[in-house]
Amino acid sequence: MNVHDSEKMAAALGSLGCRPAETEPAEIVVLNTCSVREKAQEKVFARVEQLVGRGGERPQLIGVAGCVAQQEGEAIFGRAPAVDFVLGTQSLVRLPEIVRRLLDGETRIVETGRHPDNLDIPPEQIDRIPGVKAYITVMEGCDNFCSFCVVPFTRGRERCRTVSSIVREAESLAASGFREIQLLGQNVNSYRDPEDGSDFAELTDAVGAVPGIRRIRFTSPHPKDFSDALMDRFAAGGPLMPHMHLPAQSGSTTVLERMRRGYGRAEFLDLVGRARQKTPELALSTDLIVGFCGETRREFEETLTLLDEVRFSSVYSFKYSERPHTLASKRLPDDVPDPEKTERLVELQARQREIQLDLHRDLVGRKVEVLIEGPSRKGGQLMGRGPDNRVVNFDGPPAATGTFGEVRITGFGPNSLLGEPVSSLTPRPLTGDPADLTADPGDRDAAIPLPVVQAASGNGGRNAVRSA
Repeated sequence: MNVHDSEKMAAALGSLGCRPAETEPAEIVVLNTCSVREKAQEKVFARVEQLVGRGGERPQLIGVAGCVAQQEGEAIFGRAPAVDFVLGTQSLVRLPEIVRRLLDGETRIVETGRHPDNLDIPPEQIDRIPGVKAYITVMEGCDNFCSFCVVPFTRGRERCRTVSSIVREAESLAASGFREIQLLGQNVNSYRDPEDGSDFAELTDAVGAVPGIRRIRFTSPHPKDFSDALMDRFAAGGPLMPHMHLPAQSGSTTVLERMRRGYGRAEFLDLVGRARQKTPELALSTDLIVGFCGETRREFEETLTLLDEVRFSSVYSFKYSERPHTLASKRLPDDVPDPEKTERLVELQARQREIQLDLHRDLVGRKVEVLIEGPSRKGGQLMGRGPDNRVVNFDGPPAATGTFGEVRITGFGPNSLLGEPVSSLTPRPLTGDPADLTADPGDRDAAIPLPVVQAASGNGGRNAVRSA
């Protein structure tokens, strides 16, 4: 979500004649921030110190945007005096005006107001990172108020765009050559069209009908809003890929009650069971917090056994950190010692690593249709993702980037797969004509799905740099 917000800010700066700086120091630096965990927040202030303490010229303007900006407001100046402006989560549309005012001599501007037009920024005013996947914000904010979570305070209450505006953006992206769309929202599956009441399942139908869009993903849903209708969309085998990030947060019902998640362990497992009964190949990733307020060893072990029962394809795991304004910070003591949190996190990650190795071992020999994203991070190979969002590294020509290819899995590690092309990977035009976009039949029963990453873009003028 922050990556996409950075794309919006890049276009806003581009409207002033700015362009991304290829090297530092830049003249304008905007730090787009996250405050969902304390560690992410602290990195912001460390980065500001680096920018002004290098011994050379400091940037002409330094701004802090995003959730830390919304949360802290003017207090940021007290902790980081070098900061010139603070831009909240619903004020991105004000960025060009703020930069102009600062260049005209104003100082220390704070803008954390709520601007309705911030939700529905036209696609031509977004500086997309080149690649094969693009993001669309379908809603912002959250009404759940989980006891540990700062999002309702930094992103506000739920606000949804219309299906028609989202479809127009998807059409624009397809015409620009993007083949995968990721729908974004803090609680994305609670989406409702503000005009006609269409739900999230119906939204995926509308986006999936756009010619040229071959794959759809979304993040992040809430288990309590996972409808049978959405399960049916996964089972239909259309552009909605058989992978979903489904945050569990804990495997203990008593911890989930303290978290105010609205479901217990049994309900979560029932949801997973029903979803996989309809779509056996559905891969699930999740978020898990260890050391939440009052978590006992027994409660933590229930989270470990949740890993064993669900067998997630990947897990994002974190030590609990108290966040301002939340119910937990006001009513629940953060009483699990940090060394114990660390031990539990290491134990959980080790258990999940073994599960991922087992899952990947079972995929050897299978065929996967991958959307080729570009060079592998390991160098000398290409990287693509299949429907289940797993990364596959394989040999092939760089010019095949942006196309689909069939790969047989030949090896694995805990975080990615190795493969070999089933047939030669050759560049082919992807025009917007539906005839160019039909998938190769392949082995549909064996097919496994995967997602996409991207690299920076530019437009011309004053130097600027973005950081998410």
